[in-house]
Amino acid sequence: MGGKGSKGKKAEGKKDKKKNKGKETADDGSVKASREDTAAESNNGKESGEGPSRKLSDDELDPSWNDTVLFSTDKGKVTKDDFELLTVIGKGSFGKVMQVKKKDTGEIFAMKVLRKEAIRARKQVAHTKAEKSILQKIQHPFIVTLHYAFQTDDKLYMILDYINGGELFFHLKKEGRFPEHRVVLYAAEIVLALSHLHSLDIVYRDLKPENILIDSEGHIVITDFGLSKEINPTEGTQTFCGTPEYLAPEVLKGQGHGCAVDWWSLGTLMYEMLTGLPPFYSQNINIMYQKILNSELRFPSYVSSEAQSLLDGLLTRDPTKRLGTSDAAEIKKHPFFRSIDWDKLFKKEVEPTFKPKVKSEADISQIDPVFTSEKAVDSVVETSELAKTAEGDNDDFNGFTYVAPTVMGAD
Repeated sequence: MGGKGSKGKKAEGKKDKKKNKGKETADDGSVKASREDTAAESNNGKESGEGPSRKLSDDELDPSWNDTVLFSTDKGKVTKDDFELLTVIGKGSFGKVMQVKKKDTGEIFAMKVLRKEAIRARKQVAHTKAEKSILQKIQHPFIVTLHYAFQTDDKLYMILDYINGGELFFHLKKEGRFPEHRVVLYAAEIVLALSHLHSLDIVYRDLKPENILIDSEGHIVITDFGLSKEINPTEGTQTFCGTPEYLAPEVLKGQGHGCAVDWWSLGTLMYEMLTGLPPFYSQNINIMYQKILNSELRFPSYVSSEAQSLLDGLLTRDPTKRLGTSDAAEIKKHPFFRSIDWDKLFKKEVEPTFKPKVKSEADISQIDPVFTSEKAVDSVVETSELAKTAEGDNDDFNGFTYVAPTVMGAD
């Protein structure tokens, strides 16, 4: 994970109006902690905030949760002692994210540390396991890579890429809005990432500026899969979750949803990148929900006709008629993306016009100082009465250990 540090800081200027921006919604419809409260995962290791509508059974999770599936030998297996803690780059309700260095190789990673007690208290065991299960399946140029996962009696650890260019939110906050050619590139890379997830029957469900990182070359990296879910494409899912500004109408209506919700969120994100605010934003969440359901989509005069046409398609309220629902190819063919060579883009042969000013792989200049000023310590968890009752439940996380195949195969 790389520059996800801005999440704990209020936006300035226009963004100061976004009082509730970044709050995540639980299944009961309540708004969860604010950006400041949930700013956990700077970089690739954001934390989940979803409240599950029901607890998933073990057989609904990926079978690779079995340790014997993941390990034939101990080759490549690591513990927290294999990493030097460098800098805090994010914090959240379940724990923190730290920049770390692997002692034997010198490689820089992001270490996401989650407290089991907090996960159990918020009934997030299944979703945390699902996040790891999904991440270990994915290899894509625009999606963060999970390299290792391991655990202690008290905590879970995920070792992910460290992306040093900062959150999209960090840069959007500084610049107000982006020029359209920059939005074209970011949106195109997101389309490729979402299309890949959908091909695996994974719905992402939390696309927003805080969950998108910029690498040192200026390409995007999607992170934080805490709200993602593997679904049956013919059935969808009923869970009411996400971040208010980016929720699709079908989620608000409780009608059940599928991968089309991600295309709605892409439209909302693109509108925000182009104008500085989401299309239906209000400080009052109930008013914002009504606007998402009913208000006319309006554009500033400087938004091109091609962008307006694409956003009209992505922000179609009927998910069966929304652009992308049939196939991502219809989005890729839109005139807004006429300058994109999709094969070259996938290979990262398209050079971004904006590159973050970073000096090294370990650069933290794009991370919010509210995090980096804190000492990097893997603190001891004090066992509460709640935790004591769960001491026999460590099998909740059986199979959490993981080493990426490329690591296991290394000499």
